Amino acid sequence: IGEDVTVCGLVASATYAANAPMAPTFLDLGKPYPNQIFTAVILGNDRSKFGVPENSMREKNVCVTGEIFLYQGNPEIILHDPTQLREK
Repeated sequence: IGEDVTVCGLVASATYAANAPMAPTFLDLGKPYPNQIFTAVILGNDRSKFGVPENSMREKNVCVTGEIFLYQGNPEIILHDPTQLREK
């Protein structure tokens, strides 16, 4: 937690919560939500940089790089730039 790392895994589920606060896109790694092992989050103000990741990244092996945060006890990285997300 609080360190910059790279986490790799299968995008088991991907969701764009357009009506939620900050309009996040969730890329859940390892297992589908709500049993995900790790989540990459793209907030609405950065979403246009990533295209439609809930479609293009679903069921792909990816690596995400950034600072790990805990959100409701689950580890996640918030992605601000497409260079933080790559297919493995």
